[in-house]
Amino acid sequence: MNAGTRNYAIVTAAYWGFTLTDGALRMLVLLHFFRLGYSPFTLAFLFLLYEAAGILANLLGGWLATRFGIARMLTVGLATQIAGFLLLSMLQPDWTAAVSVAWVVVAQGVCGIAKDLTKTASKSAIKLTAGDASGRLFKWVAFFTGSKNAMKGIGFFAGGVLLQALGFRESLWAMAALLAGVLAAVLAFVPPLMGKAKASGSARELFARNRGINLLAAARVALFGARDVWFVVGVPVFLYASGWTFSMVGAFLAAWTIGYGVVQAAAPAIVARSDDGLSREVPAARLWSGLLALVPAVLAVLVVADVDHLEWVVVGGLAVFGAAFAVNSSVHSYLVLAYAGSEKAAEDVGFYYAANALGRFAGTLMSGLLYQWGGLAWSLGGSAAMLAACWLVTLALPVAPSGAARETARAPS
Repeated sequence: MNAGTRNYAIVTAAYWGFTLTDGALRMLVLLHFFRLGYSPFTLAFLFLLYEAAGILANLLGGWLATRFGIARMLTVGLATQIAGFLLLSMLQPDWTAAVSVAWVVVAQGVCGIAKDLTKTASKSAIKLTAGDASGRLFKWVAFFTGSKNAMKGIGFFAGGVLLQALGFRESLWAMAALLAGVLAAVLAFVPPLMGKAKASGSARELFARNRGINLLAAARVALFGARDVWFVVGVPVFLYASGWTFSMVGAFLAAWTIGYGVVQAAAPAIVARSDDGLSREVPAARLWSGLLALVPAVLAVLVVADVDHLEWVVVGGLAVFGAAFAVNSSVHSYLVLAYAGSEKAAEDVGFYYAANALGRFAGTLMSGLLYQWGGLAWSLGGSAAMLAACWLVTLALPVAPSGAARETARAPS
């Protein structure tokens, strides 16, 4: 095994451990506070700082990973997540609702910073370890994103199991212990200076990404907002209100996320490849965005019509949504690295995933508001509108590389 493959395997395994606990955390918080009687908007509010913190964390994380190296940022991200878990475990049952919500929001904000520092460092490592072959880059990105989402799905299920078996506080302690082991492995095996380069010297330089990166960032805001507008609150609450148990809801979200991850990993076999790395991949992004926008639009109509066995119609429709969304996400994750320059790949990735976090923030906020205002139909309608915007942005994506990204994109598959 060469050094690049070895480092890719280590970073991927570390991010698996992180993502497992991150998925479990979401289920712990959602189910624990829903059981306590919190409203849909309040449940969404618990996650808002988690998502908002990721916007700044991605921007700074990319810059810091370039300046100090990827291993150090992985270390900081994992240590911050452990701190967030311990902070959340200090929540007391006799606190007032206002104090409890404030405490959870702050702790979730710490975990949001941790998530996006770790994600930016991990995704940047792929650009460095894959080398110049675009075929390898697409495959490695697809496997990384697919496998980490499958791990998040397992985390959703694990969160429900831990909450039932251990309780809220003890579950957080167990996850902190797991991450401490992952942190020790990163310190022992990841080269400390991997990815270190000269970072941008000004905010203007940091934000001055090339046209492809900027357009992808805009599309990413709409894409992930369209997922979270129904995923965070709308569908879990709808299914529970339809008579599903917590275990059934958690199992569905876990199965959806695992299936989504499997399709992501298989995306290189679904999307036609080109020698230049863009001429077929960009049209694929446009096609899949258009197809995806149709799914929530049709589902919204079926919900308004109140068809028979509606919850199962929604489950089936969201399975189709998950498959199309997975291909979209995988193609976007590849394109950002294809457009990015090698020297400051971490900054490009950080900027792109700041947009990702902004989309999650908007989707999370609208998930609570739209469901409270108009139920699942409004959540799905909001998703369709966001995806239409995503499709319009992809029409403007360049099909030729620019600047430092040109050599990478032209490399043979």
